[in-house]
Amino acid sequence: ARARTDLRPQALAFAGPLGLWLAALNPEWKFALRGGAGGSLVPDTGDPDAVHRLWEEGLFAERVALLDAVRTRDPAAALALLTTSWSTERAEDRLMFLDSLRNGLGAEDEEFLEQALADRSRNVRATAAELLSALPASAFAGRMAARATSCVNPDRTGAGASIAVEAPHECDAGMRRDGVVADPPTGRGERSWWLGQLVEATPLGVWQERFGGRPAAEIVALPVADDWAGELHAAWCRAAVRQRHPEWARALLGEPSAPPAGTPGPTSIAERSKLLAVLSEAERADWVAAFIAAHGLSEAFQLLGVCTVPWSGPLGRAVVDALDIARDGGSYPWSFSGVMGLAERCLGPAEADRLEVLTATPDEQEGASPGAGGYWSEAFQRLVSTLRLRAAMEAELT
Repeated sequence: ARARTDLRPQALAFAGPLGLWLAALNPEWKFALRGGAGGSLVPDTGDPDAVHRLWEEGLFAERVALLDAVRTRDPAAALALLTTSWSTERAEDRLMFLDSLRNGLGAEDEEFLEQALADRSRNVRATAAELLSALPASAFAGRMAARATSCVNPDRTGAGASIAVEAPHECDAGMRRDGVVADPPTGRGERSWWLGQLVEATPLGVWQERFGGRPAAEIVALPVADDWAGELHAAWCRAAVRQRHPEWARALLGEPSAPPAGTPGPTSIAERSKLLAVLSEAERADWVAAFIAAHGLSEAFQLLGVCTVPWSGPLGRAVVDALDIARDGGSYPWSFSGVMGLAERCLGPAEADRLEVLTATPDEQEGASPGAGGYWSEAFQRLVSTLRLRAAMEAELT
């Protein structure tokens, strides 16, 4: 945990108050006190004097931790605390503090976020716009929806239902004030760049109203005129992630058995992982298990990374079955080293018995890579050994 910040929350939760007390006595464990917001000591958030003293005098990590703690207890009090020093904070600090408002975000934050749209820092303005777009009833969301629906509409010129798109012809001052970045990245057209930002910031419920109450799955299945489908669907994907909207995430992911090119959403595994993170833990695991059953493990690493640990029974079985199929295919196990590493940490320890049969060295198949069977046997032995060690550790701790 001293070297890996991603392990600190779990290590500190396990250590508890005694761990923090020991950290104060051991210089090598200072990370537990100041190494990150999750590990910083904070005063009793019910003591206004202690809160204001640390806010005014504390180190940056301590102040971030304090703001997070107060925000969890009383969102309005955290916002009031932030406003006391907002104008004097550095741009990079304002960005981190503003990000703390994601926790408990509500309508009472709208006025402050509207003011942040005029901040000197582009990153602060962009974050304020992102947070406002997560408030469907905000004035900002209304402005963006009005712009987006002037560009994307039902196409009533043809025989069947479809979507017509007319991207913006300019990025006016109002759009820039609301966080729309005028200059596109290299290789990206201006109009498509502006359109994507407008659609991304529009509450997704607007589209269901716009398209006659159709569910999300029907809307994303509609044909889109003039080759705008990719741009429109990509913006809807970003909106589903930003707004944490399971129905739209589910619709854009499509069926897990379908090839990525055959789904309405992104073909990128990274983007699909973001959509999966919006779904419930159980639904996420079931979708990834079905994906692995249909497509194997070659593209599953990032998808597995968003699944809750330990993996559910169906997901664990899907991974084990896919590893067995890969072994029978005659390739070397290091082609799947990333998944094997995840399996050691994420498979339920009970899967060790099921994996035992795979530790034997299989007969070498014709056309298989030389010695592959022996390498697979060693890999499965290591996996089984790790799972049994985890089971023993859990038994000792319970």
